[in-house]
Amino acid sequence: MKRIFAGLAAALCAGTAFAGEPAQAVKATMAQAAAPIAPPISERRLEDEIIYFVLPDRFENGDPGNDKGGIKGGPLQHGFDPAAKGFYHGGDLKGLTRRLDYIQNMGVTAIWFAPIFKNKPVQGRPGEESAGYHGYWVTDFTQVDPHFGTNAEFKAFVDAAHARGMKVYMDIIINHTADVIDYAEGEANGYAYRSKADYPFSRKGGPGGAAINAGFAGDDIPDPANWAKLTDPAFAYTPVVRDAERNVKVPAWLNDTALYHNRGNSHWIGESSLYGDFAGLDDLATENPRVVAGMIDIFGQWIDDFGIDGYRIDTAKHVNPEFWQAFVPAILKRAEAKGIPHFHIFGEIAYEEPSATIAAQVMAESHLPYALDMGFAKAAQMVASGKSPPRLMAEFLQQDGIYPGGAKTALGLPTFLGNHDFGRFAMFVRQMSGSDDEAELLARVKLGHAMMFLLRGVPTVYYGDEQGFISDGNDQLAREDMFPSVTAVYNDNNLVGSDATTAQSNFDPSHPLYRLIGDLAKARTVSPALRRGLSTVRAFEEAAPGILAVERRDPESGQRVLVMFNTGASALSRNVEVSYGARRVVPLVGQCPAALAAPGSLTVTLPAHGFAACILESDD
Repeated sequence: MKRIFAGLAAALCAGTAFAGEPAQAVKATMAQAAAPIAPPISERRLEDEIIYFVLPDRFENGDPGNDKGGIKGGPLQHGFDPAAKGFYHGGDLKGLTRRLDYIQNMGVTAIWFAPIFKNKPVQGRPGEESAGYHGYWVTDFTQVDPHFGTNAEFKAFVDAAHARGMKVYMDIIINHTADVIDYAEGEANGYAYRSKADYPFSRKGGPGGAAINAGFAGDDIPDPANWAKLTDPAFAYTPVVRDAERNVKVPAWLNDTALYHNRGNSHWIGESSLYGDFAGLDDLATENPRVVAGMIDIFGQWIDDFGIDGYRIDTAKHVNPEFWQAFVPAILKRAEAKGIPHFHIFGEIAYEEPSATIAAQVMAESHLPYALDMGFAKAAQMVASGKSPPRLMAEFLQQDGIYPGGAKTALGLPTFLGNHDFGRFAMFVRQMSGSDDEAELLARVKLGHAMMFLLRGVPTVYYGDEQGFISDGNDQLAREDMFPSVTAVYNDNNLVGSDATTAQSNFDPSHPLYRLIGDLAKARTVSPALRRGLSTVRAFEEAAPGILAVERRDPESGQRVLVMFNTGASALSRNVEVSYGARRVVPLVGQCPAALAAPGSLTVTLPAHGFAACILESDD
């Protein structure tokens, strides 16, 4: 196996050091060599994956007949308005299935897509309406949203992906449903949050109100008999549901207002973070055993019926830890019974700090196995842009031991650079670097992708980043169309690395970022150290842009790879400590030294914004 790694590594390194790209002449060799090394889908471990995250509505329109979801009326009824950034644009499951070649040829092994469950088509106050194109306003947890297609078309998509050896991850929501419940007293005070102390379960409208819910012993008692005594949900606000929406939620138990917190809008701090409505969305009482059992049944059924391979959990930190302690093992057991041994569960624990502390704390409290690596995203944005020195990333990686399970857990954390909530990586690089130079922007965006693929974690590409999408902001401003767009606020951006805009179709396999991602994916596929290697930081610039060097060692194969990055605007050369047992250097990505400078030392030379990965072979 060592000869296979070394031979392919030499081919991978034959191109330019600046981009870490192999020469054109060896691309066929790479494709042939990489394929047999990747294990079958049922054997592939979580850290072996390369994820592609996509919003189906913004990817490809395979069936214009479902653009309005079968709903009559105008945009405020059916939600379809491709010129408006906050409405449905027409992408669907048929379009996603049609583009599987494009996705797979980038080296992707798992597709994670935004929720596809049936949504409330439009919600919001008059003049502030937007549509559920993103999938996070669920009314029916058992059906595909008709704007995206049907359950049968979803099954066809999953089967087509599996036939290619690609896994399918669903984005799920448990914290809340669509905004269906209103409050009789809500409008008068702006739906402000009402605490448990000021509005206890035992009184209607506060301590001085009429006694209700006699015998209820509190929401920290999980006994179903206790929760059966919580019959009146009007302790803080009086929930009201319009007749037209009284039975809109599926399964039917979700229409019971007593299964919701009904305390007003969260302000994201303290108690309200768990009990408040997420921007008005109906906040489920996930302490209630009826909700726990119901959600396990809902998402267990998607595994049973479709054989999906993982769940990304939306707003995970806004759900009480006890829920996850019950949900996660039940879902893993359901997946194992279906013959899915490496089911990937990762939660969204949102924050914007280059730190592991918050994610590690929530994972420990909730027993969530993995989380989206928010800390990595912030560190990569700041370091690849040159805003912060490599020391920031080095110190972030050195926190890996605080995750539950230690540094090995960090290998399964999905890493990313930007997303649909925060904004695109290229935008952050442009803002943080303070430079409008297009060549520098492309180089730094490449550098960030190299960090994501060569450092620990499961690389997660946000759709469109491989085509140079840049975004003007977060949320709706970072959700551009891959198919020809008619949204003016998207089309006025020139894409990074090409002369294209979003006004045209953007599935170009010759785009430099698409090609780079494919090449980095192949390097990762053939290297166990890049997939599963623990990290030892070897060198970093402390106070200015410059060197970052990390040695990664796979404990099973013993393979060591030194990954190196230059975040500065000029070339550098310096000695880097390596394992004392290393005897030879084999190029994997970029320009590597021909030999060690001395036992335990490697002289590293990198161009501006360059990167490289070098296998360190020993005699054993």
